[in-house]
Amino acid sequence: MHDITIFSGSAHRELASAICHHLEVPLAPSRLTRFASDCLEVQLLANCRERDVFIVQPLVAPVQEHLVELLLMLDAARGASAARITVVMPHYAYARSDKKNAPRISIGGRLVADLLQTAGANRVLTMTLHSPQVHGFFGVPVDHLHALRELAAHFATMDLTNGVVVSPDLGNAKEASRFARILGVPVAAAAKERISDDKVVISSIIGDVRGRDVVVLDDEIARGSTIVELLDRLAEQDVRSVRVACTHGLFADGALDRIGGRDDVTEIVCTNTCPVPGADAAPKLTVLSVAPALAEAVRRIHNGESVSVLFD
Repeated sequence: MHDITIFSGSAHRELASAICHHLEVPLAPSRLTRFASDCLEVQLLANCRERDVFIVQPLVAPVQEHLVELLLMLDAARGASAARITVVMPHYAYARSDKKNAPRISIGGRLVADLLQTAGANRVLTMTLHSPQVHGFFGVPVDHLHALRELAAHFATMDLTNGVVVSPDLGNAKEASRFARILGVPVAAAAKERISDDKVVISSIIGDVRGRDVVVLDDEIARGSTIVELLDRLAEQDVRSVRVACTHGLFADGALDRIGGRDDVTEIVCTNTCPVPGADAAPKLTVLSVAPALAEAVRRIHNGESVSVLFD
């Protein structure tokens, strides 16, 4: 790995260090300064000139702070004559803002994509976008990975002869179907209507779940309102066991305690695309690492090799 420099923002240094460990390259230092005016300043403390620069920064809470920090790091790398700058953004929070579903509403997914490009991003590496069409918002190449392989490897060690994968909504049914095919089990989906940001209603579950061992698959869990509503509907179907899986474990506003505290939930599984608050104190939680997959993608991007094999 020659002529490569990897920096990390403050959002998830642990993941950046793990990526560098797999690549056997050092994590380059940087410095973030906050002035009395509350403005931020970033200084990259390693050479960038004519180098392949990667900046690891998922957009997690506080999202706006980490976004501005990322923009400043991109600007600093561009000003330091980097040959190419790739944003390694495992979680893109603004992927939820992908359409105009009310009058005079902003489409943050597209705006932030434009900001990243304007600041200096030449390429983006991300994972499990909430809305796949957000991929098209970027005017630079985007490598969109998924964590189905890591999640499936975990569940493949269990007896799933009576298993079924359940998607919390029809929008995620395609990914749930792919996941079910990997595990060799059937798939079901919930008919969900979102009333507000923290309230959803599930009217029915499409598919046979009664008496089965259920694996709920979602792309992310924030407040957990959808998962809790789904768990209530599954309880009405007398399922035998429930395990909850997602790529992005945000677990805001005590969601991890609410879900993990239920007797009908056997296990909660997520990946480390985001720092998981309270992970050590959650006995039902299992966190899988996506650092090897991201490191392999970084290696392939740097060496000019195909990344598409990682999508399969």
